[in-house]
Amino acid sequence: MEKLFQQTLIIMDFPQKTEWIILERYGETTETIPELDELQNVREKLTERYNGLNKLLLSILEIQPRPPEDMVNLLVKTIERGQATIDSAEASIQEVKKNWSL
Repeated sequence: MEKLFQQTLIIMDFPQKTEWIILERYGETTETIPELDELQNVREKLTERYNGLNKLLLSILEIQPRPPEDMVNLLVKTIERGQATIDSAEASIQEVKKNWSL
């Protein structure tokens, strides 16, 4: 799970960096706006997943002596969705970079 948090934090920086490069090189135009919007959406999805996982983990840690099985199952699903979001985010960022030769 620590790896997922680290991956998410690292990936969360890429959309913003890519946005800035596009804005610096090409500005905000009708051609760049869809790509900039995509990068913003990627960053928001990553933030949402990170915050959701963090809140769920904190909730589970507060339950003693052992969390209910349904919460553990939810944690497993949340981790799986988080990894899928990271994979999707990486693909989206790479596509934008490819489109703009970055």
